[in-house]
Amino acid sequence: MKMQTELPENYQDLKKAANYTSSWRERLAAVQTLSSFKHESVIDLLHNRVKADTVFAVQQAAYEALTNFGEDVPTPTRRKFELIKGAEKVFVRVKKSLPADHSFSDFADKLKRTRLDVYDAYEGDQGENFLPWLEAKWQTI
Repeated sequence: MKMQTELPENYQDLKKAANYTSSWRERLAAVQTLSSFKHESVIDLLHNRVKADTVFAVQQAAYEALTNFGEDVPTPTRRKFELIKGAEKVFVRVKKSLPADHSFSDFADKLKRTRLDVYDAYEGDQGENFLPWLEAKWQTI
């Protein structure tokens, strides 16, 4: 992939997508696109994604781009506890807001509707294990 030193024409859109909290997939795609533009603004944005993104895949993509640019950046580590502060309380509130006989599907749908940021962050973090992980979380609440 050819490295460019100019900002892409759609930089503002990519910057917005890279910081969009409700879609880790959009953040990942933006980071991947920006990884071919070695520019100070892009480097700053990628440093922010490595440090602050809730989803490890986005952190890793930003890290790889920065190392390809020759930047000295610490390797990201997977978070072991809550990805989003207060997420456990969100899970409890969503479950309590549903009828006693609700299904896991009802719980997952309501979580996605009411707190897409939480749903999306954990979906990105858990990958293919997300639904079994969320169901186990739902059962233990």
